[in-house]
Amino acid sequence: MRTFIALALWFILFVICWPLALIMILIFPLVWLILLPFRIVGFTVEVVFSLIKGILLFPFKLMKSI
Repeated sequence: MRTFIALALWFILFVICWPLALIMILIFPLVWLILLPFRIVGFTVEVVFSLIKGILLFPFKLMKSI
């Protein structure tokens, strides 16, 4: 559904201002490539925090099961 909405918005932009729509098609992959390392770092930080949370809460989970 998200892809459909994005495509519909792009077609509306294409009808209103086609040069801007064509520029967006060319720039979008470049922006995605620039932002990719930040997404990878964010995912890594999230995994590390989950691991730390799991390690810290492990004794409490053991006590709860007893």
